[in-house]
Amino acid sequence: MTCSHLNTIKRVTPSASGCEECLKIGSWWVHLRLCRECGHVGCCDESPNRHARAHFNTTRHPIIEGYDPPEGWGWCYVDEQEVDVGAPTPASRTDPALLLNRPETRRPPPVRRRPFLHSSPQSRPSEAR
Repeated sequence: MTCSHLNTIKRVTPSASGCEECLKIGSWWVHLRLCRECGHVGCCDESPNRHARAHFNTTRHPIIEGYDPPEGWGWCYVDEQEVDVGAPTPASRTDPALLLNRPETRRPPPVRRRPFLHSSPQSRPSEAR
């Protein structure tokens, strides 16, 4: 079956260097997806917020491109099939700070230990007698 939405694929300018909505709310993403109708950059379905799919549900723009980094493959949400989007869309400005939003590069917050206020007799050093 051939995708019936190939005519919606346009040369677009990415709207952001990362997922637009995740950047606004301080969240993270797994992979990026680029809307090939308007240039919206959103996060994939494996990301907690699924902004690329939310963009499709709102706008009905059917074709996305794998965009993390530009991968050259596409997907049609309506026909649920991979599509050829032609040459990959060049990445927009690369901001190294955006890499920190990736789960594999995020570090857990430092553990804050409570000060040791009381000691039990077992934890005290033996007194020399």
